[in-house]
Amino acid sequence: MGNPKGFLEIKRKEAGYRPVRDRIGDFGEVEQTLNLDDRIDQAARCMDCGVPFCHWACPTASKIPEWQDAVYRENWEEASQILHSTNSFPEFTGRICPAPCEKSCVLALQNSPVTIRENEAAVIEKAFEYGYIKARPPKKRTGKRIAVIGSGPAGLSVADLLNRAGHNVTVFEKDDAIGGLLRYGIPDFKLDKGVIDRRLELFIEEGIEFKTNQYVGGNVSFTELEAEYDAICLAIGAMKPRDLPIKGRELEGVHFAMDFLKQQNKLIRGDEFTKQERISAKGKNVVVIGGGDTGSDCVGTSIRQKAKSVLQIELLPKPPEERKETNPWPYWPETLRTSSSHLEGCERRWSLSSKEIIGEDGKVNRLTITQIEWTKDEKGQFKMNEVPGTEETIDADLILLAMGFVHPVHEGLVNELGLELDGRGNIKTDAKGQTSNSKIFCSGDATSGASLVVRALDHGRKTARAIHKYLGV
Repeated sequence: MGNPKGFLEIKRKEAGYRPVRDRIGDFGEVEQTLNLDDRIDQAARCMDCGVPFCHWACPTASKIPEWQDAVYRENWEEASQILHSTNSFPEFTGRICPAPCEKSCVLALQNSPVTIRENEAAVIEKAFEYGYIKARPPKKRTGKRIAVIGSGPAGLSVADLLNRAGHNVTVFEKDDAIGGLLRYGIPDFKLDKGVIDRRLELFIEEGIEFKTNQYVGGNVSFTELEAEYDAICLAIGAMKPRDLPIKGRELEGVHFAMDFLKQQNKLIRGDEFTKQERISAKGKNVVVIGGGDTGSDCVGTSIRQKAKSVLQIELLPKPPEERKETNPWPYWPETLRTSSSHLEGCERRWSLSSKEIIGEDGKVNRLTITQIEWTKDEKGQFKMNEVPGTEETIDADLILLAMGFVHPVHEGLVNELGLELDGRGNIKTDAKGQTSNSKIFCSGDATSGASLVVRALDHGRKTARAIHKYLGV
């Protein structure tokens, strides 16, 4: 700990966001950066606690006090090395992680935790700036070949560690570019895609082979893959969206959130779409159904597309502003979260159920909703009840379904392989990450269910170690 009084003498200072009027006019990253002196001061606030709860809460078990001290000493190379020892992509988590580490920081007891996430982003950018991060191909190859199906955060982590171990790794991606959820699920105003491309260039130099437009189970035969590779890892995510089976669902103008977000990311890249293909919020009353991060991303994207109005509705009750006694520190706080997109101008409502989508000439123009209340039955299970007399109809020219994901897409590869599934429809694995076919491993959301990018990254690293052990090299 560089400054033992840092947490007493220095207040928490966040970089903050670009002004609203500036940022809603483009898709550039909304978060600003602190100057160097302020960043070092923020690292100095780390107390190097005897029990580092931040380390406990981080899915990657990041050695946070250690690299905070390196930042304080301005040893960016050491800080980068410590970060990379548990995380293949600090530049991703430094931008998009919800930072469970900060919620468990001891200073969170005073609502002023160390700015761990921002410090992490600063470390990795300094490491790139100073040339500390370079391609380091393995000195020896084992001759073993591994196929990784899916190039999201889990798949890339699997590929990274197995390649470093000297195995020959090929990543198969069904889309036209590498990155999975990072590429097409997260808006550019949160994660500029140049950040992904920078890391991919290193991976290619290090010997990882990437193949795009390769739909295993579609235009690529899994049988041939199984015969050609020594081990296979499925990292296909949990991309089956939760649908809304109500009257009017089939009307034009009702879309899954990921279709909307993916198209916008492609537009930024320069792709073109016909008028019939285009999903646009311009001049429309947009209703986003679902109160999570994906819904928030739809809000920010709709605002940038110049929507007339944006309303985000949620089935669950409004979370409290502060922790309840039943939700103590250092656990994740079940409190109200307000994103940069929410601050840009949208209405948010809770405890609402969608009843019917109404349209005219085949196009949506209204949505009927009703208020609900939650009660517990005799078994302690929560039950949803409509509140009589609260039904209302609101304007809705574009409805975006952002209610989460239920499990991996079963159609195609999963059904073809006939792998054992768990009770929620995820691919079942044992403690070693193996599926019911011992040659096939599974990593990330495909086996755990939809979760955080940081958890997928960590699970990918664990799966890579299991595959390495399985290969017996």
